[in-house]
Amino acid sequence: MSKEMELVRHRRSVRTFDGCALRPEDADSLLAFARSIQTPYDLPITWRLLSAEEHNLSVPVIVGADTYIAGKIRQVPHAEEAFGYAFEKLVLQAESMGIGTTWIAGTMDRPAFEKAVALEPGEVMPCISPLGYPAEKMSLRETMMRRGVKADSRMPFSALFFDGSFNVPLPEGGPWQEALEMVRWAPSAVNKQPWRVVMCGRQAHFYEQKSKGYVNAAGWDLQKVDVGIAMYHFAFALGERVLFSVEDPGLSLPDGVSYIATLTVL
Repeated sequence: MSKEMELVRHRRSVRTFDGCALRPEDADSLLAFARSIQTPYDLPITWRLLSAEEHNLSVPVIVGADTYIAGKIRQVPHAEEAFGYAFEKLVLQAESMGIGTTWIAGTMDRPAFEKAVALEPGEVMPCISPLGYPAEKMSLRETMMRRGVKADSRMPFSALFFDGSFNVPLPEGGPWQEALEMVRWAPSAVNKQPWRVVMCGRQAHFYEQKSKGYVNAAGWDLQKVDVGIAMYHFAFALGERVLFSVEDPGLSLPDGVSYIATLTVL
């Protein structure tokens, strides 16, 4: 197992922290890393570290953490995928530093967070995450939440990945096995795993399998954020040696599926 795969498989959503403040050197290092991230669509993200106490922020599902990181981005085409890609890169960097995180899009006082990041018209703040050091034991609430969404399981390989068309499931064991397995283990809202990938040679065509209820009132699609996360996992597995494009290959699609982007392995 590669070190990238080990990092992905070891990482879990953390909602119970040890109560210790984030060390200043960790906060500075992680914020600097976030600001260095280039999104595949060249869309800038503005990052903020926020104190729950200072900004009167409330996240009912989080215990023992005061520091949060949030990002805002202009609401333009591909903003959701760009945000998901960049935020997951940050999340895995935090994991490598021993810092716990969890993606939060709904269970928070969103108006308070949007005020804290000075959200302006035309901008969106899809998600935030606490930052801290995981407690030795999960709270009962966290344990029940993980059980409810089956956080430790994923859909079968054959349901997510296809060979040339959506009519042919991709066999396991091919040259992209580990990269796709890392896609399979990407986090997603309530573990819906809305990504689908069709491999055509060295090209990975990413699609969104839409579910109802994930488009925000402001018009941004949370499941596109999830697909952005999955795309980062694919790129991460390959040392980010991929070329992005949004040239739809024109494949015949199942109901509810839409094209997102193509990653070509270099």
